[in-house]
Amino acid sequence: MLKILSMKKNEDAAAKKKPKTSAAQIRVQKDLTELDLPSTMKTNFPDPANLLNFTLTITPDEGMYQGGAFNFSFNINSNYPHEPPKVKCLQTIYHPNVDLEGNVCLNILREDWKPVLNLNSVMVGLQYLFLEPNADDPLNKEAAEDLRKNREQFLYNVKSSMRGVNIKGVQYDKVLAQ
Repeated sequence: MLKILSMKKNEDAAAKKKPKTSAAQIRVQKDLTELDLPSTMKTNFPDPANLLNFTLTITPDEGMYQGGAFNFSFNINSNYPHEPPKVKCLQTIYHPNVDLEGNVCLNILREDWKPVLNLNSVMVGLQYLFLEPNADDPLNKEAAEDLRKNREQFLYNVKSSMRGVNIKGVQYDKVLAQ
């Protein structure tokens, strides 16, 4: 009987040492195994043991932002999928839907988020912003205004900013892919 109690205590101690896998971690694992990313997107996990924090690099192969490499951080909290991941652009870029602090305006990251959406939905949405910037829902109002009023000037500003040029007093990061 004593041996059984001793074994039970050892099992309990082992169970306490092993961290529990949260529902968010399980869902993220599922989302990641189902990812079907095109060659223009690549994930990076700085800490392979931490699936809730990673980066995504988007390298558009068409559109105004072709030739750039844009890095986004994904931070997923324990309420995922009931809350969307927190996504930020890690570079200062000239884009109507990304402000100078890296905040991203994508409807599914805000009011249109639903738990049935997954990481693939967010990643595809981000890529779409580079193919079709949305001037009607901007975070960078100056870029949106340029896109609406003078598409040629907007395109010039995009290409210049990707080379790391200063536009209207703002220094943009060089994001040209190597």
